[in-house]
Amino acid sequence: MVTEPRLADLPLRDELRDQEPYGAPQLPVRTMLNVNETTYDVPPDVVDAIAKEVRAAAATLNRYPDREFTVLRQKLAAYLTGESGAELNADQIWAGNGSNEVMQHILQAFAGPGRSVMSFPPTYSMYPLYARGVYSDYIAGTRSADFTQEPDDVAAQIREDRPHVVILCSPNNPTGTSLSLDVVEAAYDAALESDTMVVVDEAYGEFRQPGTRSALTMLPGRPRLIVTRTMSKAFALAGGRLGYLAAAPAVTDALRLVRLPYHLSAITQAAATAALDHAETLMANVQRIKVQRDRLVSELNDMGLNPYPSDANFVLFGGLQDAHAAWQHLLDDGILIREAAITGHLRVTAGTEPETTDFLNSMRSYLNG
Repeated sequence: MVTEPRLADLPLRDELRDQEPYGAPQLPVRTMLNVNETTYDVPPDVVDAIAKEVRAAAATLNRYPDREFTVLRQKLAAYLTGESGAELNADQIWAGNGSNEVMQHILQAFAGPGRSVMSFPPTYSMYPLYARGVYSDYIAGTRSADFTQEPDDVAAQIREDRPHVVILCSPNNPTGTSLSLDVVEAAYDAALESDTMVVVDEAYGEFRQPGTRSALTMLPGRPRLIVTRTMSKAFALAGGRLGYLAAAPAVTDALRLVRLPYHLSAITQAAATAALDHAETLMANVQRIKVQRDRLVSELNDMGLNPYPSDANFVLFGGLQDAHAAWQHLLDDGILIREAAITGHLRVTAGTEPETTDFLNSMRSYLNG
């Protein structure tokens, strides 16, 4: 009888032993508000447009896709120019299979063995895993007690630790707060004193509050600054897996050195291109989500909880004596949200109006005993 080997029996890299893979619970519930997806369905006209482009691409699947994804880069540059007010061109754009692959490319090019990556917890929990995946040391910076970041403090930490890549998340996950561009400027100036690239992760950029400027406007004259985005959130394309960045053309040249051949399939390029052609339709849902996001902050505050002001499509809230008990109560009600790695806090995605109402009613029920 042949015994199947266990994971522990395999010759894994030492740093992978006893580790857990990244992943949020995937449970069959009626209201899923735990992974910051756009919970609105893709509009029918966008579905039709994607289907048309994908069908056309299917006829050429015997050939490799455009490895430079030329049309997609042009459309992404045009979209970012209109969305942020920054003047961008296709040579400044890079894309990958989700922002995860984009970040992996960045670290493969600028981090790696003997180098270090810095971010500032609580923040996106994948950053240390990205670093581990390219054999880099991970440096956990610190934040203020209210999870905000100040220019002088961020700059001092960069000067002290001299990381090769520093990641600033804005709006930050899980707190939802955006960074002042003064923080980005201070970080960049400190980074110039060492061999440091500065990455601003704007995965939730389209959801920021009015008047909050994107770091894309800071790119001119800053060749070590990279701003990453994704189509998973605002474009309702989480299943399409398309992340991208804007930076100096020299940065995109560097990323060509580490990408796998033909890394973006013709199908992915076709779907993303069609979605960009319907950006106006998809952004209408962004506005609806922002209304529900602000409603969450207001009504959770009225319940006596402590929601954080949010520039994202989710809300972090505290004030819970037993956050897990609250999470379990919601799950028993058929509502799945995210347990945050912060004592007494939970994170909820802003969903449709009925989904948001469902969550708020369940929270009231829990708090009222």
